[in-house]
Amino acid sequence: MTRSGDGFTPRRTVLAAAFAVTSATVLSTADAAAAEAVRPAARPARRAAAPAIGYHGWTSLADWRAGAGDGIRVEAGARPGVVISRPAGTADYTDPHTGTTAAWEYATWTSPIHTLPHPATEAIVSWNARTPAGTWIQAELKGTYSDGTDTPWYVMGRWTSGDGTDSIRRTSVDDQSDGKSAVWTDTFSVDDPASGLRLASYRLRLTLYRKPGSGLTPKVWRVGAMGSDVPDRFEVPASTPGLAGGRELPVPRYSQEIHKGQYPEYDNGGEAWCSPTSSQMIVEYWGRKPTSEDLAWVNPDYADPQVCHAARYTFDYQYEGCGNWPFNAAYAATYRDMQGVVTRLGSLNDAEKLIAAGIPVITSQSFLKEELTGAGYGTAGHLMTVIGFTADGDVIANDPASADNAAVRHVYKRREFETIWLRTKRYNAQGKVASGTGGVCYLYFPAKPTASQRRALQELGIR
Repeated sequence: MTRSGDGFTPRRTVLAAAFAVTSATVLSTADAAAAEAVRPAARPARRAAAPAIGYHGWTSLADWRAGAGDGIRVEAGARPGVVISRPAGTADYTDPHTGTTAAWEYATWTSPIHTLPHPATEAIVSWNARTPAGTWIQAELKGTYSDGTDTPWYVMGRWTSGDGTDSIRRTSVDDQSDGKSAVWTDTFSVDDPASGLRLASYRLRLTLYRKPGSGLTPKVWRVGAMGSDVPDRFEVPASTPGLAGGRELPVPRYSQEIHKGQYPEYDNGGEAWCSPTSSQMIVEYWGRKPTSEDLAWVNPDYADPQVCHAARYTFDYQYEGCGNWPFNAAYAATYRDMQGVVTRLGSLNDAEKLIAAGIPVITSQSFLKEELTGAGYGTAGHLMTVIGFTADGDVIANDPASADNAAVRHVYKRREFETIWLRTKRYNAQGKVASGTGGVCYLYFPAKPTASQRRALQELGIR
């Protein structure tokens, strides 16, 4: 996996997103001038079709009962979900990151088939769960293509909220492909969208694991997937400022940069922590945070120890980074009565509806230094948090790639921001075509949202 500059390819067209602003990705004025010298004089002017995006989740008692379980019990209550009732079997698992082989009891739940309203080129699975020490879960996707053939069962993540010796290491799974599609860290992707092949439907499978005889069980109360067919585009249609003009949410401000050099075992330390830093800001916006016991492992000399905590507990040991999108959503949902999903938005107007309802949006984007006025850097992939809009419709963002907490709040030009976030193609510093994220975002919100928040989420298919 290439990890510097614009050269990396592990996530294809959407996954230029979880790396921080490092010295390898910050572009100087000379870099920008060199890029202009080799970049084509005119960018493609064609106006691409609107993206087709759809999130579908299983969360209700009826949803869980509609699936097929083996050793699973559907648990009712305020947050219905699935737990292990009796083991369906025992399996050995060799953790590739520790070399330890252990036996695990397991049970499975498989969703009904979901037919996509818009056949997709990509899909991202996310989940919310509780995993007591000595338990973990695996999420998989199996799809049917538009030509009628099926994908294999793809592993979309092996996850536990812990990080001790009594469980496994959180991990994505590389080298999964059937010659028509592949999984790139956390994203299913059709190999050749130009061929017309699409993902027409899918089902999800959860496998819940525990130590034999322990009696403990994970509980999963949300699992879903975002399927999308976002057209290749260097430019996106300009949006008209909407509902949220003049509204700014009181989101805490945290800088990743003050953590440089701290805990380099987690993706080289703070300079690469844009994703967990953004996640922690939103978790705390909703009034949640780690306990003092949770933070006891952090060096007491470090400011904002909760950011270190978020980095550790979002770290993907295969990806070797803290930017696995579903792992960040799952981390947010470990806090009391919280939910988290990964999806895409189609425009800044969608983001405005969420802001108007009081829901911040963590966005993923990549850009040259000159493409985002006031940022002061360029990046192959970066997460920041949209917290509001000015009266004129410009974007107010908490950007963790700032010198200190006081400098985190930025106002970015609307047209520039929507371009760098929503496009799927761009030119890097060498003038070569590189990928954009096509509107990927994280949404974190309470288990019981307000009526206006529920309406805003439902407009995006999130229930």
